[in-house]
Amino acid sequence: MTATIKDTVIDLRGLKCPLPALRARKALSRLAPGAMLVVECTDPLAEIDIPNLVHETGDALEEAAQQDGVLVFRIRKRGGVPYPSAP
Repeated sequence: MTATIKDTVIDLRGLKCPLPALRARKALSRLAPGAMLVVECTDPLAEIDIPNLVHETGDALEEAAQQDGVLVFRIRKRGGVPYPSAP
C-alpha cells in the first residue's frame, strides 16, 4: 500500500488508545469531501478503533493492512467523488 501525492498521511506510531482514533477524526474533519487520509499507527487497538471511527463518521475504509508492524488505514472522506462500484 503506497500513498500518492494527493493523500494526506498522518504518522501516529507510538501513540496509544484512544489517541490514534482521536487524531484520525480530527484529520478527517479538516479534509475536503473525496480526499484520502492514510493513517499509520502501531497501537494494536487501532485495528478495532479506526474501523469503528469510520463507521461512525460515514467515511469509507478503503484498505487496512499491516506492514512491518505498522497498521496502515486508507480512509476516503465521505462526499465528493462517488466510490467505484464492484463489478
